[in-house]
Amino acid sequence: MPATVPPEEEVLMVEFPANPTRLDPYKNFNFRLKWDGKYVAGVSKVSALKRTTEIIEFRDGGDSSASRKSPGRTEYAAITLERGLTQDSAFEDWANMVWRLGAGLGSEVALADFRKDVYLEFYNEAGQVVLAYKIYRCWPSLYQALPPLDANSAEVAIEQIVLENEGWERDAAVVEPVEPS
Repeated sequence: MPATVPPEEEVLMVEFPANPTRLDPYKNFNFRLKWDGKYVAGVSKVSALKRTTEIIEFRDGGDSSASRKSPGRTEYAAITLERGLTQDSAFEDWANMVWRLGAGLGSEVALADFRKDVYLEFYNEAGQVVLAYKIYRCWPSLYQALPPLDANSAEVAIEQIVLENEGWERDAAVVEPVEPS
């Protein structure tokens, strides 16, 4: 039988400490991405930030009925960025740093600076930064310059880049702002 907590001992979980009357979680449509100290124009979609930790199972020699689990290597999933096709060449310029066709032997890859740290800012409905993530040592493993073209379609042309990364963390310096009333 579960223990009941007397009302005087109940602990209220405040999900928004600076805005305790806020009930709704943040919406996922208000964000900006930055690399090389500049915001990247027109990014309309960013895939989820995901990490997976390998499970190492083992058993004690004398205990044949139970296995134990321990954390192993952690891997960070690639991040896909999408945006409507424009004249801004930021995606292509970065992809060309990883491999430039016809650049000549030894200069196809910009080894010194093809990796970049990326900064992802997440905003509330009032346009205030509420969360931010630092994504480390990114480089493009896939660049899609054009989508499949279809003369019978009325869709926006989407450019895509997939970024490999070596980890990310929440920026602890970004704190919840007091929201305007």
